[in-house]
Amino acid sequence: GRSSYRAFTFSLTFLLYTSFHLSRKPISIVKSELHKNCSALNELSTASSNQLPNLHTAAECSWKPFDKSNYKQLLGAMDYSFLCAYAVGMFLSGIIGERLPIRLYLTFGMLMSGLFTCLFGLGYIYSIHSLGFYIFVQVANGLVQTTGWPSVVTCIGNWFGKGRRGLIMGIWNSHTSVGNILGSLIAGYWVSSNWGLSFIVPGLIIAAMGIICFLFLIEREYCYVIGWTSERLVPFAFQVVVVKSESEPSAISFMGALRIPGVIEFSLCLLFAKLVSYTFLFWLPLYITKTAHLDAKKAGDLSTLFDVGGIVGGILAGVISDKLGKRATTCAVMLLLAAPIVSLFPRLNISMLLVCGGLVNGPYALITTAVAADLGTHKSLKGNARALSTVTAIIDGTGSVGAAIGPLLAGVLSSQGWDQVFYMLMAADFLALLVGADAC
Repeated sequence: GRSSYRAFTFSLTFLLYTSFHLSRKPISIVKSELHKNCSALNELSTASSNQLPNLHTAAECSWKPFDKSNYKQLLGAMDYSFLCAYAVGMFLSGIIGERLPIRLYLTFGMLMSGLFTCLFGLGYIYSIHSLGFYIFVQVANGLVQTTGWPSVVTCIGNWFGKGRRGLIMGIWNSHTSVGNILGSLIAGYWVSSNWGLSFIVPGLIIAAMGIICFLFLIEREYCYVIGWTSERLVPFAFQVVVVKSESEPSAISFMGALRIPGVIEFSLCLLFAKLVSYTFLFWLPLYITKTAHLDAKKAGDLSTLFDVGGIVGGILAGVISDKLGKRATTCAVMLLLAAPIVSLFPRLNISMLLVCGGLVNGPYALITTAVAADLGTHKSLKGNARALSTVTAIIDGTGSVGAAIGPLLAGVLSSQGWDQVFYMLMAADFLALLVGADAC
């Protein structure tokens, strides 16, 4: 029945986007392998060379070109090349996605993401030491990964009405954290022995999921299929070609999407909310290492509590907004509470990680899912649901600008003390609250 198709689409899109995040995570795990403490490793290899035959010498222990004194800037350049390409590509992705079958567009993006993720790993297999090669792969991967989010949100929005959309999308949005955790585990398994496989295996996984997407994804509840003369629910086994009917509305333009009430306000709100979220994502393990004096593995394990809080926060935000019928008010209240909690964050403990993760990621999750789906099916569109991909791309693309800026600012400000970073995060939360309040 209809409910079984909905459950199938929910599960499939969850797994598809989990594989996107799974393929993005290896770079943060492999960074420590690209640049090692050479002097310490050399002493160790000299003391026990018979027991550690695979250990590199001091000259070889870092992967060129990341063996230089400015390795932090070089590793940072790879992050920003991906994030900036992702932010720019996202604006184009939604517009293109509205004009192509979602199933084919998403399949193409996943296969290409798999290719470029594997290419990064092949740099190890074939001993490629060109910074330009790795930057090119990151930029290309950032561009093709933008096919994912507008496509899966459009698909889930097509299948689920507004009734319990907040709750459903709050649960569904946990795929980002699940993908991050799986990506960490898979990349971590090979990082010390052969870091090339830390990229190749996730690359093969997302490519395989792309094939599954091509075979099984059902784009919307009612489809036009060659051979049928009327609208009807189509099992995936028969969904071969989706044909545009003469009465089907045309895709919305970029400016047309901007004119939908709330799109600009929520886009700017997400810019500041995602700035805060991604700053924690990139800098929290290092902050815990420096302030709590834990080793890198324990700091990484502890930082996952922030993600756990984020899952709970996203679901709570969805449930509350469904009950109240007010998405903007729910975001505003959580942002209002987030700023003082962030100011208390230096008093680090487990409950603070969970609460802060929930309040920071709750509004971010709600805006990128339920709010985007609501706006993409806004009453001003008079039933034209083909704006959903463009609206999703505009909102997430604007948010991705914040995702690129936040970690960059944190890197600059942290040299003057961690307090400066938290002042910046509090300011961003208040700005998100101000622009979000306009949407209330």
